[in-house]
Amino acid sequence: MATQTQTLKRSGFQPARTHDYLYDPHHVTSSERDHARSTFKAHTSTDRVKRVPLYNTMFSELRHHPRFQMRLDVTDPVPKFISRQWRGYADQARDAMIRYTTFNYDPNVTVPPKHYANAEVGGRNRYKFFKRPIIPFLQQIPPEVMLATARQDPLAGPDQLQLERPPTPLTKTVEVQTDYRDSEAQTDPYTPEYVVRPGSAPELLTLATLSHGRGLPAGMAEVEMIERARAKRAWEATLPPLNDVSQLEKRRKMMDEMERKEWALREQEIEKLQEARLEVLKQLLKKREENHAELNIKRLDKLWSKKQKEKDAKVKKIRNEHIKTIRKLTRKRGKVEGQMERRDIIQEYSNFGSQTYAPLTRIGMFLDRGSEQYVVKSRHLSTYQGLLELEASLPDFVVNPRVKAPKPKTVTKTGYMKRKYRQEQELKDMHQTIVEEKEKGELEPKPLRFLQKIEKPIPRPPTPTVDVPSEEEEEKELAVIFLQQVIRGRAIQNMIFEGKEKRQELIKELRSTHALQEAEQQMKQQEKQATLALQRQRRLHEHKELLVDEAMSQLEGSSLADTMDFLSKELVRLQEERRIHAFSMLAERQRRIREAEESGRRQVEERRRREEDEVFKQVVKVHQRSVDTYLEDIILGSIDKTADEQARGEIMDQAEKINDVAYEIEESRTQLQSEEIVADLVHCFLLPEVQKTTMREKVRRDQRKYLLAAHKEIHKEGEEILSMHAKPVKPESSKEGSS
Repeated sequence: MATQTQTLKRSGFQPARTHDYLYDPHHVTSSERDHARSTFKAHTSTDRVKRVPLYNTMFSELRHHPRFQMRLDVTDPVPKFISRQWRGYADQARDAMIRYTTFNYDPNVTVPPKHYANAEVGGRNRYKFFKRPIIPFLQQIPPEVMLATARQDPLAGPDQLQLERPPTPLTKTVEVQTDYRDSEAQTDPYTPEYVVRPGSAPELLTLATLSHGRGLPAGMAEVEMIERARAKRAWEATLPPLNDVSQLEKRRKMMDEMERKEWALREQEIEKLQEARLEVLKQLLKKREENHAELNIKRLDKLWSKKQKEKDAKVKKIRNEHIKTIRKLTRKRGKVEGQMERRDIIQEYSNFGSQTYAPLTRIGMFLDRGSEQYVVKSRHLSTYQGLLELEASLPDFVVNPRVKAPKPKTVTKTGYMKRKYRQEQELKDMHQTIVEEKEKGELEPKPLRFLQKIEKPIPRPPTPTVDVPSEEEEEKELAVIFLQQVIRGRAIQNMIFEGKEKRQELIKELRSTHALQEAEQQMKQQEKQATLALQRQRRLHEHKELLVDEAMSQLEGSSLADTMDFLSKELVRLQEERRIHAFSMLAERQRRIREAEESGRRQVEERRRREEDEVFKQVVKVHQRSVDTYLEDIILGSIDKTADEQARGEIMDQAEKINDVAYEIEESRTQLQSEEIVADLVHCFLLPEVQKTTMREKVRRDQRKYLLAAHKEIHKEGEEILSMHAKPVKPESSKEGSS
């Protein structure tokens, strides 16, 4: 087996490694999408695809038994502690903050400075900052290296170099390479950073919301907006201050007037926008109508081309049929006089209906001539005894045929039973089980082993319900409870005083057991204290009554105030609700009126559009019909004309040929030929016609007697019917008839 050697050319350098987007600190991706693309490219690279040899077919050269198979390496070459995220989130956030501080003055927001890694100039990266000077012969040159001679003198001065320098061209083509994509290139004008002096508000900052393409460069609308903003700032400066109470009404009036002006301006802007939208809508409608017209023209052109193709196809078909019929006619007319033709043996043998295969008897050929030689003459067929012997000699299965009905195939080729026979088998099994169950009879029911009586629980009484009182009823109940508590306290105090007065004697007897003097003094003191206590109690009682009255009045006043406040708020709410309802009804009515007007306009437009479409369809239909009829008349007229001309020409040609042949025959024929022609004419035309007339006369004479008999019978029956249904004739009419 011959071997082939394939040489693979590899470049000496690699532009980028597979995982540079993770390891290389100088590798930059423009966005997270590019980072994801690099990740996908690294995961789907061919470096992870390995050839794994198959030991069973390691030395095979056959295609269906390969030596190895391609497998994807499952192990991830990147360690887990390496971050897989995009490293541009911090720069993206810093750019967003820069944009925010550029267009919005916010002293609280500070852009974090950008930190760069230590270059380590005096450390491990020092070699990167060195470069050998380009001075001739200061470097060590190996002896085997030959340097190219300098084109200029290295020791020459600058004046000589300038003199020998070629002239600078007027134009120069310079190529520039950028690190940014076209989509990330700067398209907005540059806006430098600015710092606002504290306490000042420049007017230019009011336009910070405008940007290139969205308000800049400023147009007429932006200029009007700036003028309005200036006028509003001037008006705000003329407003009276809020701390001046005497000019609050003036401030309110000025604000109301300004608000009305702003609403009027807003309405004007809305009207302008509506007019602009109407113009755009008109343009769109006009464009739509133009598109519809263009589509209709295309549709008509397409229909016209289709009809033209159909017409051409029909004309072509008619021409082909005409050519075929003309050929057939010419072929038939070529044999009008029975011209002598040479025998075509191939045609006769190829046609199985020719005289070769089926000769006619009138020519003298009898197909059954000599057929008696093929007739079988045997005693077994001509006599009854021979038939019996023949029957006895035949085997039994010939006389009594054994026919076995074919068994239907109940199993398919795959070994499964067909659905029809499977259902029949299931029905048979079911019938067998039913018959067996009927033969067994009814079995006695077995007692239930695990039957237990389950007692129903006593129904619970219904849960009592309490009607929720209203707010007024709750206030009344609270007032009644408070009065009941006050009255109950007064009753308890009265009971204490009455008990004390009833038991004065007992108190005196108890006190008499001690020293009478002390008792008297104490009694006097106690009486004084009692009087003082009574006075104090009466004062307290009066004070309590005053407090109760005050509490009741306060409660009533608060309840009345709450009620009046609630009623006033409800009144205001109802008034606002009615006003809003009235506004909504007016708006709904106006909306319905507009909808009705719009629906009416739409209906009128749709009806008008339908009418115009129908008129257009009818006009197109009439035009199409007129065109079709015109073309059909032209085609039929041209066909008839050409057919008539061709037929006349062919007939004239045939007549000339026939005349020429007839004249030639007349000139060259003899007396005998003339007599033969006359005899043939008499035999072919005159005698058959005479025979036909004689046969017709004979048939008419034979049918005459039957016709006469039928006429007699019909007239006889008709006269009888007329005599049966005839009316009696009046004498006057008979007299008139006789007269």
